[in-house]
Amino acid sequence: MRPSERALALVQGAYDLHVHVEPDILPRKTDDLTLAWRFRELGLRGFLLKSHYAPTAERAQVVRKAVPGVEVLGAVVLNHAVGGLNPLAVEVAARAGARFVWMPTVDAANEAGEVEGLPAEKRPQWARLQGEFAGQGLLPPPIAVLDGTGRVRPEARAVLRVVARHGLVLATGHLSREEVLKVVEAALEEGVRQVVVTHPDYPTQNLSIEEQRYLAGQGAYLERCLAPSWTGKVPWERLFAAIRGAGVERSFLSTDLGQPKNPPVEEGLALFADRLLGAGFSEAEVRHMAVEVPSLLARGGGG
Repeated sequence: MRPSERALALVQGAYDLHVHVEPDILPRKTDDLTLAWRFRELGLRGFLLKSHYAPTAERAQVVRKAVPGVEVLGAVVLNHAVGGLNPLAVEVAARAGARFVWMPTVDAANEAGEVEGLPAEKRPQWARLQGEFAGQGLLPPPIAVLDGTGRVRPEARAVLRVVARHGLVLATGHLSREEVLKVVEAALEEGVRQVVVTHPDYPTQNLSIEEQRYLAGQGAYLERCLAPSWTGKVPWERLFAAIRGAGVERSFLSTDLGQPKNPPVEEGLALFADRLLGAGFSEAEVRHMAVEVPSLLARGGGG
């Protein structure tokens, strides 16, 4: 399935703030440089490199120099490979030019509990890798951001203070509902100006529309990812209802693509636009979510 010309035109100038591409230790559909050239050909502004295991800010610098005109951004995900809730890892990433900091994903206590209950064929591709690490005795216990009393752990607070000091975007990763709500509150208390709730409709987050509306009211942005709905993990109608219920204003589109069996990464935003247009969203609403909000997050504007 290819995107329509209407959708391709509508997402001109967009950033995709959630892609998984090579180099990586998991199989991916494309690589940094190839994707950058495709973005340039299609008139897309840029993308943000997400790796569950390695910081990407230095990679992003190289790609920006190799493909002028495409703004490639870096990030760090606070899994065990970078020390978990490690403020030094955030400080180093910030000095290397990172834009996003994700709370734990593959090593989140919430995610680990959920994956164990899935049959092998339904598990994400990174689950096999996690199993290998565990089998080699390399994997510490899963990371929880709340302590036994339900409060945000001091290490997480320290991370948030570094994020705030450098003006980075804090994304909630694969935390649980309770963790998301409390981390967003703590981030705002610590002075973080831009907070993203990572795929709030995904089964391992499963935030209600009321909770999403509350978070939007607090100033958080709600990330709507293509891949979970494309693969059937989040029904399209549920996604559309969540956007309408929580509001277009604080929602934005990303793809979360790069897996070998999924569509080409560079076509993802336009494919998403086609689905939204078909569901009755206006061109202005789609452009707001696909272009305007991601541009604010990418460039550090708004709040």
